[in-house]
Amino acid sequence: MRVAPIPRLIVTRLALSVLSLFVVSLIVFSAVELLPGDTAERILGREATKESLAALRTQLRLSDPAPERYARWLGGIVQGDFGRSLVADRPVFSYIAGYLGRTLLLGGLALLIHIPLSIGLGLLAAARPDGASDLALSAAVLIGMSIPEFVVGIFLIMLLANDLQLFPPLALIDQAKSFGDVIHMLALPVITLNFAMTAYVVRQTRNSMIEVLKSDYVRMASLRGLSPLRVLFVHALPNALSPAINAIALNASWLVGGIVVVEVVFNYPGLGRLLVESIRFHDVPMIQGAALALSAAYIAVNLVADIATLLLNPKLRTRTA
Repeated sequence: MRVAPIPRLIVTRLALSVLSLFVVSLIVFSAVELLPGDTAERILGREATKESLAALRTQLRLSDPAPERYARWLGGIVQGDFGRSLVADRPVFSYIAGYLGRTLLLGGLALLIHIPLSIGLGLLAAARPDGASDLALSAAVLIGMSIPEFVVGIFLIMLLANDLQLFPPLALIDQAKSFGDVIHMLALPVITLNFAMTAYVVRQTRNSMIEVLKSDYVRMASLRGLSPLRVLFVHALPNALSPAINAIALNASWLVGGIVVVEVVFNYPGLGRLLVESIRFHDVPMIQGAALALSAAYIAVNLVADIATLLLNPKLRTRTA
């Protein structure tokens, strides 16, 4: 019996995604509960009187048991109510939406360059194994895999922003007057993210492509008189992309966390920097909302990567049950 795995995969992963978000919400709520002080103390400050603290705790129902408060908070999330920011005094959901959009813009631009760049470099290295280009790329890969992204970001600021003055040191896109200004301001953060991500995918693409080019069906395609480009892009590349797609998925997952560091280094007004500032100001509802948003982005990226791997690998499109 032939079974199409794609609908089943989507349904299964969506169910696991909901379960994962539930577990993340439980972890986030528990971690916030372990922080010193409570929400009333964070709102009123250290000089608040006992009477004002008691009145606010009663108003916010902070004396309720933790499971009851968690259930009330989770119920609000299901209804689209993430609470209200203690610092900005605005609904969390509407506040983080703008920051999330900026983070998605930065991450999307980084991936837009990362995917063709890393696969192209991997193909270049695989074209002549152990040649000059392969050795040079292998050395660059090792360097890229060993340097943290914040070091790369600081180096790029010193070289390209301060010394050569080619790009602005800070990615303050709120001050941009056109889309060209946005791209110019995001150049250094995008380069930083790609420097950290590209190395691993290049290595995976190279190794996989070399193995596929030695396979019997690729040699048979060459013997049939097909052009080298057709053999490479039609017969070899689709079968060599699965490891690269998995590596890209891992990089996209890393991007959710790594982008936080890059946003802080370049003072980029994204969700990662908002999360760091919310932790610094003990803005509990904002911490919880930002953490859930980043977790949802991480899960969504993995879901898309699984489906892409399935579509690119003919052996996985159907299977005998």
